[in-house]
Amino acid sequence: MRLASLKMKTACCEDCLFQASCPAPYSLPGVSILIFNTSRQCFVVVKQFRPAVYMCEVERQHPQLFQNQDKESFSRLEDPLPAVVGVTYELCAGIVDKPHLSLEEIACEEILEECGYRVPVTNLKKITSYRSGVGVTGSRQTLFYAEVTDQMKTSGGGGQPEEGELIEVVEIPLEDSMKFAYDETLPKTMGVIFSFTWFQNNIAPKLPKSNIKAP
Repeated sequence: MRLASLKMKTACCEDCLFQASCPAPYSLPGVSILIFNTSRQCFVVVKQFRPAVYMCEVERQHPQLFQNQDKESFSRLEDPLPAVVGVTYELCAGIVDKPHLSLEEIACEEILEECGYRVPVTNLKKITSYRSGVGVTGSRQTLFYAEVTDQMKTSGGGGQPEEGELIEVVEIPLEDSMKFAYDETLPKTMGVIFSFTWFQNNIAPKLPKSNIKAP
């Protein structure tokens, strides 16, 4: 998922103590897609490095570095944490930055770029839309569901490195999905947990019983 540049705007908040103008970051809306490979009976998600997650882990393990935040620069960490502490599991996703394309068309582009599957727009099912980052950006996100097969895979995915994307495609077997969702040792977004649960409630009951193994 490409990062949208934050545009600062001024908003007058009724709840502001002094009725002062407060800066409100604004970001573009986005789409995310729960991808299920029916050939392999697995979910297709992505792993990528998130600087904010990394810095939160640095602060948790080395709080002394953040004690003097009024300084222009932080102390240098002599033994930096490995980059893996900033890696998270996420749904395939992207920002809505092409006005001439529908949400479905943008979602299909993201599936191809990040995960390597060419998916027709007609294969998408809208699950819901919601607000994300309500304490920071409040952007609207639309969540889709897409079924794919091995025959629809045309590349290895991985995103667009020239745009700063470094994405690893990961397959989560259906029978392991709920254990994965609630394993706190595997950092993931709430979108992953919610969409896996949605699948269990709405799609799994319709699958042939032979495809569903006990967790």
